[in-house]
Amino acid sequence: MSWETTRSASAAERMSAHEARQRLEHERNSRLAQLRAIEETANGGQEADDLLSAQKSALKQALKDIEAAFGRLDGGSYGSCEHCAKPIPVERLEILPYARCCVPCQQRAV
Repeated sequence: MSWETTRSASAAERMSAHEARQRLEHERNSRLAQLRAIEETANGGQEADDLLSAQKSALKQALKDIEAAFGRLDGGSYGSCEHCAKPIPVERLEILPYARCCVPCQQRAV
């Protein structure tokens, strides 16, 4: 069963697999460009190095999350919350296409 047929939202309310893939690819390309820019930044002292290291770590984690979202898309579970299995609102996926869960479950996890 495909991702689109498992979703209960109407066609107007859900994101197509193609659109989801495009958003994920855009996110991945943006994060890779940011990572390259950070890696090309000259040495600016310990404080700057610490900041760049933190930024690199955050970008690498986002890239892992994006790759995991591609896996969910291919596996048919993209768009479903990993905790409650309810559909993640399309508005959330438009903003954060690699979201693993809905906002209420995300808030409980934090």
